[in-house]
Amino acid sequence: MINRVVLVGRITKDPEKKETQSNIAVVSFTLAVNRQFTDQSGERQADFIQCVVWRKQAENLARYVKKGALLGIEGRIQTRNYESDNGTRYVTEVVCDSVQFLESKGDTGDTPYEKDTDTADNDEFYETSKQLAAEEDLPF
Repeated sequence: MINRVVLVGRITKDPEKKETQSNIAVVSFTLAVNRQFTDQSGERQADFIQCVVWRKQAENLARYVKKGALLGIEGRIQTRNYESDNGTRYVTEVVCDSVQFLESKGDTGDTPYEKDTDTADNDEFYETSKQLAAEEDLPF
């Protein structure tokens, strides 16, 4: 079976790091990913996809990323459910195995976050992703 997801989009709000009872860092966030086509009125639509990242990557995301940051994520879709006051709630989310920061602080001039240098140094495809993110024909 194959369950792989690759997304490029912008984070919708500043990430907040939380910790489990066993002190494992976790960040849940929403990634806005533009659709390929426009609607009837000519406006571009977006999907808002729930994502979760754990441990060191969660710490880096909370430290360096702010609302509007361009991220590339790779992971898997996971479903879960839980009981609440309103009954059973169902959640579908992307559990991130890899998070790439696709813009650095100097790329846009006014973005308040910094590039994760560990990711850039250890990823041979970082420069290629950076070039792809800079192309004007991307839908975001």
